Amino acid sequence: MSDKNKPQDSQDAPVSLSRRGFLGATAITSAAGLAGAAGLSSAVMTRESWAAAAKEARNSAHVAPGELDEYYGFWSGGHQGEVRVLGIPSMRELMRIPVFNTDSATGWGITNESKRIMGDSAKFHNGDCHHPHISMTDGRYDGKYLFINDKANTRIARIRLDIMKCDKMITVPNVQAIHGLRLQKVPHTKYVFANGEFIIPHPNDGTNLDVTSGERYTMFNAVDAEKMEMAFQVMVDGNLDNTDADYTGKYAAATCYNSEGAVDLGGMMRNERDWVVVFNVEAIEAAIKAGKFVTLPGHPVPVLDGRKKDGKDSPFTRYIPVPKNPHGLNTSPDGKYFIANGKLSPTVSVIEISRLDGLFAGKYQDPREVIVAEPELGLGPLHTTFDGRGNGYTTLFLDSQVVKWDIDAAIRAYNGEKVNYIKQKLDVQYQPGHNHASLTESRDADGKWLVVLCKFSKDRFLLTGPLHPENDQLIDISGEEMKLVHDGPTYAEPHDCILAHRSQIKPIKIWKRDDPYFADTVAMAKKDGVKLEEDNKIIRDGNKVRVYMTSMAPAFGITEIPCKQGDEVTVTITNLDMIEDVTHGFCLVNHGVSMEISPQQTSSVTFIADKPGVHWYYCNWFCHALHMEMVGRLLVEPA
Repeated sequence: MSDKNKPQDSQDAPVSLSRRGFLGATAITSAAGLAGAAGLSSAVMTRESWAAAAKEARNSAHVAPGELDEYYGFWSGGHQGEVRVLGIPSMRELMRIPVFNTDSATGWGITNESKRIMGDSAKFHNGDCHHPHISMTDGRYDGKYLFINDKANTRIARIRLDIMKCDKMITVPNVQAIHGLRLQKVPHTKYVFANGEFIIPHPNDGTNLDVTSGERYTMFNAVDAEKMEMAFQVMVDGNLDNTDADYTGKYAAATCYNSEGAVDLGGMMRNERDWVVVFNVEAIEAAIKAGKFVTLPGHPVPVLDGRKKDGKDSPFTRYIPVPKNPHGLNTSPDGKYFIANGKLSPTVSVIEISRLDGLFAGKYQDPREVIVAEPELGLGPLHTTFDGRGNGYTTLFLDSQVVKWDIDAAIRAYNGEKVNYIKQKLDVQYQPGHNHASLTESRDADGKWLVVLCKFSKDRFLLTGPLHPENDQLIDISGEEMKLVHDGPTYAEPHDCILAHRSQIKPIKIWKRDDPYFADTVAMAKKDGVKLEEDNKIIRDGNKVRVYMTSMAPAFGITEIPCKQGDEVTVTITNLDMIEDVTHGFCLVNHGVSMEISPQQTSSVTFIADKPGVHWYYCNWFCHALHMEMVGRLLVEPA
């Protein structure tokens, strides 16, 4: 778009006159007042220098047609309940992986395989995805799994990254609303750490409906990453928010708000401070091994008490006071610091992880002695990410900015040295939440790209009615200055993302016939004496009809399925094609039945033939020049 056709609004005004520029200048001046004014002018870019830098960066971000991106990005699908796969830096959407939603394209939530994975929670048709994270070995992404939480229905799911499909799902017992989720980094991802957010009465069986009295708490949860079973839970005071783990395997930490244990906004704001709760994983494991735990009615998971009792610390937790209502909790890639983001305070709290042994040993009378810096960054700090060069990048929700700051300089300023720790502030549009730099949650943080996920887009895109899209923005952080290179609409409120190098993710091109993903379906066929790769067979067992067929472009192995009204029909299809990207589908008209069958995959679906007559089924994934002719008929005899 030429400059003369560009909308002229506040974002085109000089920085000094814009709302964000004014707020940013105010915040940075405040920080300079605390830390010294040296280098202040370099932190604010002029509109002209910003435009020139952005143009240069956009050229470096261009991925030409036919070229491949350098990074995979995995986005939470927000209220859609899915995970989205993007290429970085192109920001091209490559795939959507259904998880907590129903997806008619793949048949997720419809097929027997997906329903077995979802278990009892298949009855839910909504999800609220927040935090996608990739499994690690020795603090580096190993490309094996991606984990994602569902705040809406208290679930955690696992996605196999070789097939990019969800293969396990668990509903976390004894808590409500899984919010923060992170993984144990070393020696490998043994645990998925997840925060139960809301305080509930225990037992929550209706005998006590007053959450302000009686036995009540939420819990920090650990899930066995391989078995996808509960490992342990730890009772805490307050509402848990975000979490992360260290690079020793010993500690995890979580921000915690509502230290008052209240149920209303006014009550949640009474105390001057809230906490970061630190969990001693080694102490927890030792107690479980010694049998020093309890279980709650209905589930055998070991439960330990991490609450303070009569002012005394639990052996499993320590509560570090931080400014009110902290939000994000992030571990620096050098393994030195937990950083808690202030949200209502313009500061972040830098916790030195090496001091935590002393904290648990009683070395410090004041737990705040483990805090080595509390720099003032701007209004509404929510989340911090890192470039691996000693810099943090923090989103400022109220200022609509990302601030780049020097962690070491912030520590020196906290100790009284006159030094400016803020390197740059960059306007983003608008109200950013999470941000994420390439490889930042691992030892390999490479400081190339940063994604910022904005909660509002307002005037950035064509109008779409009262419901606007959100806005994802890509920032080049490879040089000294951040350069905004791309923004694009997204739906509906993707919460967080993670970026891995393409060399770390190794998807397969064609299914292996012995894949455990459809092993249960193969076992059922074996009981019926069916060879899925060869047979096309219909088996009647009372009012149950089991149909086994092959598919190879452009034909189904069976084109007529006779049955009676009221029969329960299970259709199992094996795609015999060996050519990558030749996916078949099965869609039965007017029955709400559809599924995907990729090369060498077996998929199955069960439905009731409740409508007499002729009902066509067809391949709904384009596979061949004669794709339209790939059809068959369900012949339903009236009852």
